[in-house]
Amino acid sequence: MAGRVCVVSGGASGLGAATAAALHRAGARVVLLDRDAEAVEAAAKSLGVLGLAVDVTDGPGMEQAFEDIASGAGPCYILVNCAGVADPGSVIRQGKAMPLEDFRRVVHINLLGTLNCIRCAVPQMIEAHQAGQEAGVIINTASIAAFEGQIGQAAYAASKGGVASLVLPLARELGEYGIRVMAIAPGVFETPMTLNLSQKSRDIVFAAKPPFPARAGLPDEFAHLVLSIIANNMLNGEVIRLDGGLRMPARL
Repeated sequence: MAGRVCVVSGGASGLGAATAAALHRAGARVVLLDRDAEAVEAAAKSLGVLGLAVDVTDGPGMEQAFEDIASGAGPCYILVNCAGVADPGSVIRQGKAMPLEDFRRVVHINLLGTLNCIRCAVPQMIEAHQAGQEAGVIINTASIAAFEGQIGQAAYAASKGGVASLVLPLARELGEYGIRVMAIAPGVFETPMTLNLSQKSRDIVFAAKPPFPARAGLPDEFAHLVLSIIANNMLNGEVIRLDGGLRMPARL
C-alpha cells in the first residue's frame, strides 16, 4: 500500500487513530477525517499527514472533503470507516417512549455516515480503475452488537446491523470496478467509546465461555486486521468478527 491514499474516518481517536498510525507505518498516504477539529488537527500533526474536520453526516461537506483529498493527496484508494457512536437507550424507559431523535442520531452517524463516506470515495476509485486490477478497498466498522445486541442497544445494534448488511450488496455492485468491500465487527475494545464500561460489567462480559483472551481488544489488534484485509485480495463481501470468541449476554 506504499504511496496509496488511505482515508480513515473517525481517525482522531480509538480504532481510527490506531488504524491511521498502522497505515502510515506501512507507507500509505494517510488522510484523517473527524468531526472534532482540534483532535483531528492534533492527530494529523503527530503523524505528519493531512487531517480534515468534517461531520460524516454532512453530505456536501463530505463531497468537498474528498475533493480536497484528491487535490491535496491524490485519489482515495483505501477507505476505512471508523467514525461512530454507541449512545445507549431503551425504546421504552419508565413507561415513556424514546425520543425519535435519539434513535435517528445513532443511525445517521453510524449507518448513513458510513454510506456518505463510501459514496464520495467510490468515484475516485472507479476513475483510477484499470481492467483486471484492484481499484480500491473499503473497510467498514460494524459490531458484534449487529448479531447479538443487548437490552438498551436497539439503535446501536440496528445501525451496526445496517453497516454489516451493506457489505455484500456493495461488494457485488462494485466488483466490476475492482473494488473490494469488507467489514470488521469488533467486540469490546479499549477505546473512548468503552471508557464508561464499569469493572463489574467487564467482569460479567468476560466471565462467559468462551472467550479467550478474556480481555478487551486493543486498537492495534483492530488495525492489524485492517492491514491483513488490504493485503489479501480474496477477502471480499464478508464481515469478520474480531472478538476473541465473545458472545454478549442480553443484559449487563
